[in-house]
Amino acid sequence: MTALLYRIAEGMPLHWTIDSRAKLLVAVAEGAVELAEFHRMLDVVASSSILGYRKLFDGLLGETLMGPTELLSVGVRLRSLHIAAGSAIGPLALVVRDENYWQVARLLGILAVPKRPMRVFKQADKARAWLDSPAILASVPN
Repeated sequence: MTALLYRIAEGMPLHWTIDSRAKLLVAVAEGAVELAEFHRMLDVVASSSILGYRKLFDGLLGETLMGPTELLSVGVRLRSLHIAAGSAIGPLALVVRDENYWQVARLLGILAVPKRPMRVFKQADKARAWLDSPAILASVPN
């Protein structure tokens, strides 16, 4: 399953790549992302046993159509995945635009409970460089 690309349908605003050799999930939002699309991605993450992988979520070209209640439900779902994974949760790099920072900060408050490396970036290449750094690679659960 090396470099397996999941795209639900052509033109969907959320797509992701899972690279089993690199233990890396890269998700990219391009357009308006709805709650159901985000949950579909989380279904794949949960069913693929990749919670320990490094994760890069690039939201620079995306926007959310989710309101506060829906964002909270995403946070609750992510938190339940973290509880299920225990200490085997991988590092997370989020790439966001300035205007989305506070929405992301609220979710990070929920996500920050698990002890795992996590950072927010404004540029995808810097996020990827951080995820590829020796210290982060060493933190990825086996």
